[in-house]
Amino acid sequence: MISSRIVQRGALTAVMVSASVLTTSASAQAAELPPACQTALLETLDKFPVVDFTVPQKVQNTVLVEVLSLSETDQAAFTESACSAWNNWATTNGKAVAGDLDTHYRNTAGPVCNKFARSALATIKKYAPNIPAETRELEKVAKKVWATSMQKLQNQATNTDCKQAYNAVKVGW
Repeated sequence: MISSRIVQRGALTAVMVSASVLTTSASAQAAELPPACQTALLETLDKFPVVDFTVPQKVQNTVLVEVLSLSETDQAAFTESACSAWNNWATTNGKAVAGDLDTHYRNTAGPVCNKFARSALATIKKYAPNIPAETRELEKVAKKVWATSMQKLQNQATNTDCKQAYNAVKVGW
């Protein structure tokens, strides 16, 4: 799942990065989502209290467009059990994930696009294996959104460092 502040302040987000961007569109989709998914979209950011990790506005916008364009098949991954599992995992692990995001972000050189892309992917790769099995369908959707978004960002980037950063992480985790 995606919410712009997990990404901005702290995924996997969903599937940290995925969970973050959906928060922006939650009001438009919330009526159709199971209650646990509404909670996930509205509260995930608060569970990842990042300090330095930042998501560039272009990334937020690109991911949001991808999320809003999800097929009905992809939207079907947002089930009560998957979102409940995500909520529980994020509550338990959010501070550690946020600390990892911040550490990677601070230790990554280059422009914000590079710091975001590389620190987000490093953290996602570290924590993805520990996310509950019930969230695997959500993770598939998050990977799809991530890959498509990074490809679009790479294609649109005018800065060579950003092009390289988005290209380097587009395969995902």
